[in-house]
Amino acid sequence: MKLLQHFKELTVNPKNAQELKGLILKLAVQGKLTANWRKENSDIEPASELLKKIKKDKAKGNYELSEKEKPFNLPNTWVWSLLGKLCSVQTGKKDANYGTDNGQFNFYTCAQKPIKSPTYTFEGESIILPGNGANVGLVTFVNEKFEAYQRTYVLNKFNHLYPLYIKTALEALWKDNLGRQYGSAINYIKMGNITEFKFPIPPLEEQKEIVNVVETLFKEVEQLEQLTVERINLKEDFVTSALKQLTTNNTNKEWSFLEAHFKSFFNETTNIKKLRETVLQLAVQGKLTEDWRNSNPELVSGSNHANQLLKNIQEEKAQLIADKKIKKEKALPPISKEEIPYDLPEGWVWCRIGEISSVRVGATPKRDIQEYWNGEIPWVSSGEVANNFILDTEEKITEKGLSESSVTIYPIGTVLVAMIGQGKTRGQTSILKINAGTNQNVGGIIIFHDYLISEYLWQFFLGRYEKTRSNAVGGNQPAINGTKLKMSVFGLPPLKEQKAIVKKVNALMGLCDSLEQEIQQSQQHNEQLMQSVLREVFEN
Repeated sequence: MKLLQHFKELTVNPKNAQELKGLILKLAVQGKLTANWRKENSDIEPASELLKKIKKDKAKGNYELSEKEKPFNLPNTWVWSLLGKLCSVQTGKKDANYGTDNGQFNFYTCAQKPIKSPTYTFEGESIILPGNGANVGLVTFVNEKFEAYQRTYVLNKFNHLYPLYIKTALEALWKDNLGRQYGSAINYIKMGNITEFKFPIPPLEEQKEIVNVVETLFKEVEQLEQLTVERINLKEDFVTSALKQLTTNNTNKEWSFLEAHFKSFFNETTNIKKLRETVLQLAVQGKLTEDWRNSNPELVSGSNHANQLLKNIQEEKAQLIADKKIKKEKALPPISKEEIPYDLPEGWVWCRIGEISSVRVGATPKRDIQEYWNGEIPWVSSGEVANNFILDTEEKITEKGLSESSVTIYPIGTVLVAMIGQGKTRGQTSILKINAGTNQNVGGIIIFHDYLISEYLWQFFLGRYEKTRSNAVGGNQPAINGTKLKMSVFGLPPLKEQKAIVKKVNALMGLCDSLEQEIQQSQQHNEQLMQSVLREVFEN
């Protein structure tokens, strides 16, 4: 049997635990978990004899289902009957208000947890089924004195049957088959839904063996699930610690250690996400290119020093203002010591985004003017900024829409930032690979010179996503504004180092992509294996 053959492999994924338990229950009521047991116990009295004993103790009538009525095939020694023929089915008699805070007995309502009652109506081995509400389908076994709500069903008096098998079989069949047998959206159970429920009956001794096998397999699933969770948590803790060491200690030394264990450490998507974040953090701190600087000291000093780049940018900006190609803006304040988040390498300099770029905010042509829409000019919404690269847009505006609105067409290479948005949209960043406008919820950071690589600026914002989000202001839907973007503190590296950083980040992100692909392939294999097991359960 494939389930047992691949049991440990299937439990490697924590998400499979509940699904595995469901499969175990379905195999149990089909007699597939006890096939070997039947071979070893071929002299056991068949369930048909058991049914005769039950019929003798109860009212007359048809106890065994016809061939047409049987939901699926059972082993030769099993029989199909109706649940109402096998046990007593009653409803509770008490209103929910009968419950107290300190009663002596449990009072079972349609909720998952019982309340208390000063009296009891039922006692002994019983199964409780909620009759309405969200917990319809829940199966609870008790062996006590208790009270029951008037919309709760109590099953007991299991003459000639093993009560725990009744519970196990109901857990396998009750909830899943309610919709198929009695309607698509069952939230209210009638007495007939229970008494007429089709129920598989094995021989009594096999009933006990089924319960024993199911309990054993459930324990193994839970143990393996716990080990898997502990393994994942331990690995995540280790990865978190290792990545922290990367950003605080000798990066090259720590990276060499981590690199040798990539496939062992980074086989969970959460860990790869952390790796991506750390790579970006190391990039903007200059730690990815420490060796590059040591090998190329002339490229981070003199005319290549970022101080000189900043002067060149300011001169070019002044000329553009003089030529009236961009507007003169209010001078930005100097950067205070409190704003500096970390030390920069030699050759770098702190500046503000507004000093090295032109920050604009988009706009939306009037929606009620049809002539403004369905044109050929790409127009980006804030939701589309979740894409790393903007190659096309869902909506496009017309030349008329552009000329009669305040939409700005940003050039290729503009870095876009979502200023507002639900969930995680706000603060997301992308880079334009086309000329396009944006709506008013997107800020565009335009680079008007050759001293800053747009891919590096984009990677900078990718790495400071949470920081960008935290700059939002407002009440129910906080927003980032243009001023906040302009004021953002930015570590400017030498131009050649920017290129080296972009190249290294892209290579490492490619590695992350490969690791994620391996995880995806492993998950697909796991899912295919699970589907194979499911086919074995339902087709045979």
